[in-house]
Amino acid sequence: MITADRLKSVQEYYFSKKLREVRSLIAQGKPTINMGIGSPDLPPSPEVLDALKEAISEPGASQYQSYQGLPELREAMAEFYKNKFGFSPNPTSEVLPLMGSKEGIMHISMAFLNACDEVLLPNPGYPTYAAVTKLVQAIPRTYDLKEENNWFPNIEELSRKDLSKVKLMWVSYPHMPTGAVASKEKLATLVAFAKAHDILLVNDNPYSFVLTKNPTSILSINGAKDYCLELNSLSKTFNMAGWRVGMLLGNSENINAVLKVKSNMDSGMFYGIQKGAIAALKSNSDWFDQLDTVYKKRRNLMFELVDKLGATYDSKAAGMFVWAKLPKGSKSSEAYIDELLHKKNIFIAPGTIFGSNGEGYIRFSLCVKEEKIREAISRF
Repeated sequence: MITADRLKSVQEYYFSKKLREVRSLIAQGKPTINMGIGSPDLPPSPEVLDALKEAISEPGASQYQSYQGLPELREAMAEFYKNKFGFSPNPTSEVLPLMGSKEGIMHISMAFLNACDEVLLPNPGYPTYAAVTKLVQAIPRTYDLKEENNWFPNIEELSRKDLSKVKLMWVSYPHMPTGAVASKEKLATLVAFAKAHDILLVNDNPYSFVLTKNPTSILSINGAKDYCLELNSLSKTFNMAGWRVGMLLGNSENINAVLKVKSNMDSGMFYGIQKGAIAALKSNSDWFDQLDTVYKKRRNLMFELVDKLGATYDSKAAGMFVWAKLPKGSKSSEAYIDELLHKKNIFIAPGTIFGSNGEGYIRFSLCVKEEKIREAISRF
């Protein structure tokens, strides 16, 4: 059968292909250490697991669930945002649970983009933004993020361009893949930019609670709700990546537009998972402190490994990755990581999979146990 033309615009996801190679090397007996992907290896809290177990046996637990999620899940999400970010959404109309925020990227794009609408994409940035833009036949337009500007867009330069066809702009702070953090003042300039150019601004915000002291939401900026949507996820914050629980927040009109798409694509989230998510969102400060303690130890060890490679990094970056700049004169990022994979049996991600501005950079995941990081260090 001849596939749809839209498939010609995208390739298989990099990690989908590369991890097959990594698994093949492991199957051959190679002692490969995977530091490439941000899949939390730590378990959710006991309270979350208990909530899931108890919910499974409740009457109706295996039935279809509401497309909008349980009322108490939306209330827990709204309360979480109020307590952590100072933004109080209406849980009935301004919060939409998702089966992971990656699902939300597709739903938002389908809800707001027509063919040939233009979309502003960060370079470097999460590759799914570009892939989904192409799949819905919109036109991607990248904007530069550079280390010298702390991985934040040059708003003045961007404003001078012809933006008449731009409908949507993706941002992600704390930034993926670099870990750069944007202050409220910086986020306010983004909101003002979106308002001035009538652009829907979407902040993808799954890393606010990993190695960052001041969690920030773009929706906490005055007036942002009418021009912005925000995606968030329980994957990294609560070690629930495989559970597929995310959320979308914004004004009721925009949320309802996304719900029109979502309600035609799934039949609601499993009841037990929703109950586990509610328990997670009610976690106290001890949970976040414990999480940071683990990641700080891992990050300090990872810094040792990066030092061994002669690369440089921002020790204050947030999130569960270390984004490192290769020494001058190094091979390309992809050639460098391939050599590391086959000579030292260590897999890390090349910066180029996140965009052309990722050339010269590599990314290490902190979802690796301390003993494995020490083993990697010993190989040098």
